Amino acid sequence: LVQVEGTPTPGQLNQLQQGVRLKDGMAKAHEVDLIARKPGWLWRRDPPIRQRKQIPVSWLELTLTEGRNRQLRRMTAAVGLPTLRLVRLSIGIWSVIGLEPGSWREEQA
Repeated sequence: LVQVEGTPTPGQLNQLQQGVRLKDGMAKAHEVDLIARKPGWLWRRDPPIRQRKQIPVSWLELTLTEGRNRQLRRMTAAVGLPTLRLVRLSIGIWSVIGLEPGSWREEQA
């Protein structure tokens, strides 16, 4: 999940999925979805992110097939949507959905 500053246009979302040129080459998201609002299960951030009265924030769900250093932050910035918060939902088959901060669960065989 990526919380970005501003409201993404369909063109910006398409650009994230089609590919963005970064200094270390092209980067693209496998999937890009605009989420209507912050997921209810998502924990509060401490300290909270900055809020500006005149600039709205939006949530995106992006799926990557590779991960480079600060790739999502650089991709969203390249299309004019600075990243405010990142939450990794899963890596492969492992997911944090349903886990409280600081909790864990054992792998199911």
